Amino acid sequence: MDAKDRQIIRALQRNSRITNQDLAAEVNLSPSPCLRRVKLLEQSGALKGYTADIDAEAYGLPVIVFVRVSLTGHTETIVQQFEQQISRLDQVLECFVMTGMSDYLLRVVVADLADYENFVRKRLHPIGGIGSIDSSFVYGVVKKTGVFPLLD
Repeated sequence: MDAKDRQIIRALQRNSRITNQDLAAEVNLSPSPCLRRVKLLEQSGALKGYTADIDAEAYGLPVIVFVRVSLTGHTETIVQQFEQQISRLDQVLECFVMTGMSDYLLRVVVADLADYENFVRKRLHPIGGIGSIDSSFVYGVVKKTGVFPLLD
């Protein structure tokens, strides 16, 4: 991947609905080579897909919770069970394996506090192998972007 490919990716991250004509103009290419590069980025897996940026509040899930989870053990069975089950929970938008005090960091969306309680009691606890859960509720967003920085 070269600097031109990164320019294309940044432009698509800002507006994935941009026309090829406009994209080509923005990155200083003619349309045919631009389209060829986009197709190669898609085929290589560098461009995984195109999504819509949804307003969570308008959708009805205004509460964002970061949940730190520590497991009771780290056997293959416990880890696999947790990861398989967590990947099936729609409320979990992202799950990261972490170093430090917690094993996992989840980004969860829910409608309200009662919905979060229901999520923890009926979805998270039944997974098993969880030693502790620590939750932090988001009450404001300073910055949110999906646009990667340019590399030197």
